[in-house]
Amino acid sequence: REVNMAMALGVIVSVAGFFRAVAFHTPMPETIAVTSALACIVVSSVCLGAVLPLLLNVLRVDPAHSSTSIQVIMDILGVVLTVVVSNVLLDSAFGHQLLAQMHLA
Repeated sequence: REVNMAMALGVIVSVAGFFRAVAFHTPMPETIAVTSALACIVVSSVCLGAVLPLLLNVLRVDPAHSSTSIQVIMDILGVVLTVVVSNVLLDSAFGHQLLAQMHLA
């Protein structure tokens, strides 16, 4: 159930992010990279937010601590995902090939 919600939220937020980037005249390769990173961040955030309290409960730690932990983890993971996705889509051979197939590079 959480995975379906994560995917739905990922699509909604990514579409909004895509239109915002287009409205501000961001070049299309960067728009695709940011939109893809945004989708990865939202999906991972929802999934991690659902799993972390359960994991803490198994470890016999108060699950209420998950709220502050998830904020720190997602701050770090968000930056890492943005860098990795942007690197793959903008600086790798795979990314260049993908963008060329989409007639964006």
